[in-house]
Parts: sequence; structure tokens; C-alpha cells
Amino acid sequence: MKSPDFEYARVKNLADVFALQKLHGESAQILAGGQSLLAVMNLRMANPQMLIDIGDLHELRGIEHTKNTVRIGALTTHHDILTSAVVQQHIPLLAQAVPHVAHLAIRNKGTIGGSLALGDPAAEYPAVALALNATLILKSAKSERRVSARDFFISLYRTAVKPDEILVAVEFPVATSDQRFVFLELSRRKGDYAIVGLAAAFTLKGKTVSDCALAYMSVDDKPVLAPLAMEAMEGETIDASSIAQAQKALDKDLNPAGDLQGNTATKKQLARVLLSRALMQAGEQHV
Repeated sequence: MKSPDFEYARVKNLADVFALQKLHGESAQILAGGQSLLAVMNLRMANPQMLIDIGDLHELRGIEHTKNTVRIGALTTHHDILTSAVVQQHIPLLAQAVPHVAHLAIRNKGTIGGSLALGDPAAEYPAVALALNATLILKSAKSERRVSARDFFISLYRTAVKPDEILVAVEFPVATSDQRFVFLELSRRKGDYAIVGLAAAFTLKGKTVSDCALAYMSVDDKPVLAPLAMEAMEGETIDASSIAQAQKALDKDLNPAGDLQGNTATKKQLARVLLSRALMQAGEQHV
């Protein structure tokens, strides 16, 4: 299947982006790497009338480390993130997730901004952003605004980006020495979308868990937190008993719809398995 007909413009600056957005309104769509959007268009799940190609906007590329955050430009590729020493050191959860993103050719072209703006519930970056409560930076012709990841993902392929805005960057908090991170996903083949995935972040002081964040992918129409399971682990030591309690709470957090990869019961069981593995791995990480 191929996409419907569309107009195409490759812009040289943000001013041109905003002018085309004003002209075409909601029928316009930003094209970054195109590795997700074009596939969705070919499946007739999206039908933009105008594609605005921002590939030449080099100011939207790059990784910048400040004292408390790492800012990643929207056009930074998966490969750039995978090979970044800054990401490895300061955003370990993102570093763990990137090798799961598709295959080499896609990692060379696909971008973090494209993935986040599309908001695919089965993609890795939205779950990581949610777990770390990253800040998404949106820009329009008149203003710039910052949106928490926990307010950014709305529903299937719907995010907080308005028709006159563009996602220009994402900021992640710098990891602290007492934080632990685990990214896990289960897929039929390496590079496939996950049947179920989990991005987990914890503070671990001694053996006690706090500030637990569990963000699941492929279990809803957007990446979702598991608040009851998170609450169940707060102040607990990681052991068989606390894991069992968190898994019990998780059953109330998640109600995934069945799909071609698994029915509801299968996905819930896999989510429990990933939770157990994540907690055990976090407990085994050196303090």
C-alpha cells in the first residue's frame, strides 16, 4: 500500500516552517527523518496534504550538556544518540533504549524529535521521556513553550504539539549517583516493535526504593505510567515479597487491548515479567 498524494516542501529555516504551517493549517505535517511517519502514511493511518521537510535545519541537531540537564535537538539521529558519550554518562536509560530502536539504516536517518512528536505507543523514546519526565520544547512563530512529558502524550499519535508549533528539542534531567535505570522490551525479532516494553527509573539508597517511575510501552494508545505499582515499591526493599506486591498492583494499572502480537492476558503477564526483571536488575546494580 502507498500513501495518498501530498505536496512537499524542503525548508531552509524555521520562518519558512511557520509560514507553511499558517498556510496549510492542520493539513501540514512536519517531516524529520521520516522513518515512522512515511510508514504510517503508507498504511493510510495518516493523510497530510503537505509535508514540510526540516532536514536542512542544522540548528535543531546536537547534544548539549549543562549542569542539570542534557538538551537534545529534535533532528539528532538515533545513531548520534547511540554513540554519544554524554548520553551514556548522563542519560543511562536513554542509552539503554537506543539499541532497541529498529535497525542500523533506520537509526542513521530517524530522529528523536520525529519519534517523540509522532508519539507511537510502541516506540522506545516516548516511554523513556515519560519515565524521566523529560521536558519537550515547542516553538511557534510567536513563542516557545515547555511541556512535561507527562502532559505531552495524549492518545494514539496525538501529542501536545499544536498545528502552528514544531518540536525543537527535548531536555532530560542529568542522572544522579543514587539513581538506577533499566530498559527492557520483548519483541518477536530484534528491531521489531515491542510486544511489551518497560522504561524504569528508581532512586536506590542502600536497598530502599524511592522515586520509582515505571513507563510501559505497547500496552495502551500512548506510553503510560503504572502509578499503583510505583506506589507499591515506594520505601520498599527489592525482594520477592515487594516484587509480588508491585506485580499485584500492576494488574490494576494496565488493561492492554489485545492486538496481533498478543491478547490482553498475554500482555499483562509479560508486563509483570518485565517489572520483576527490572526490579531485580536495579537491585543488582552497584551503588
